Amino acid sequence: MNGLTIVVLSIAVLGGGYLFYGRWLAKKWGIDPAARTPAYAHEDGEDYIPTPKSVVFAHQFSTIAGAGPVTGPIIAAMFGWLPALLWILVGGVFFGAVQDFGSLYASVKSEGKSIGLIIEQYIGKTGKRLFLIFCWVFSLLVIAAFGDMVASTFNAAAAGSLSLTSPVTVGETTAPGAAAGSISLFYILGAVLFGLFMKYAKPKPAVMFFAGLAAFVAIMAAGMALPVYLNKMQWLLVVFAYIFFAAVVPMWILMQPRDY
Repeated sequence: MNGLTIVVLSIAVLGGGYLFYGRWLAKKWGIDPAARTPAYAHEDGEDYIPTPKSVVFAHQFSTIAGAGPVTGPIIAAMFGWLPALLWILVGGVFFGAVQDFGSLYASVKSEGKSIGLIIEQYIGKTGKRLFLIFCWVFSLLVIAAFGDMVASTFNAAAAGSLSLTSPVTVGETTAPGAAAGSISLFYILGAVLFGLFMKYAKPKPAVMFFAGLAAFVAIMAAGMALPVYLNKMQWLLVVFAYIFFAAVVPMWILMQPRDY
C-alpha cells in the first residue's frame, strides 16, 4: 500500500468519524449548539475567552496528538505499520476523540472547571489527588521526552557539546537543525503578534486565514535565511523557558494563535 492511499484512507476514516460518530454523540448527549458557554459567561481576557470555531478546531486537532510523535514510531517499530495505523484511526475516533470531546463538554457543563475539580465534585478529594498526581507524572515524562527530542533536532553544535557558555551565532552556513530551530523561534514570535492582531483588529475569517498563511511563509523564509546555532543544552533551556511562558500568559496571546 503506497503512502497516498494511506493518507486518503485516513482522511476518509477521520472525516467520517467526525461527521457521523461525532454528530451521533452530540445528539445522544443532548448538546445544544446555541447554549451559552463559560467563555462568554465568565469572560476574563485570560482563561475564559470567546473563540472562533476555526481556532477551537485547530487547537483540538493539534493537541489530540499528545505523545503520538514519540510513541507512534515505537509502536510501529515493535508491531509493524498496520497495527499502528489501525490504532491511530480506530483509537483516534473511538477513544481519543471521545475522551477529548467528553472532557471538553464536561468542563462546559461545569462552568469551565478543569477535570480535577470536576472529579473532586463527583468522586471526592482522593480521586482528584490521584488524578492530579497521574497528570503531573505523565506531564513530566512527556515534557522530558519532547524536550530532549526537540533539543536534539535543533542542536547545531558539535557532538557532545553541552556547554551553556558556547557562542551563539546567527545567519552562518545553513544547517537543517539550526534552520528548524530558527523557524520555531520566529513561529513563537509570529504567534504572539498574530494573537495581538486577532484580538485588536478582529479580522474576518477569510482575512485571518490569508494573513496567517502569509505569516507562515514569511516565518519559513526568515528561519531558513537566519539559522540560529545553539547546542543541545542551550536549546533545552529555551524549550523549558517557552513551556513556562506558554503556561502563564493569557490564552489569546499565544496558545490560540499558535494552534490556529
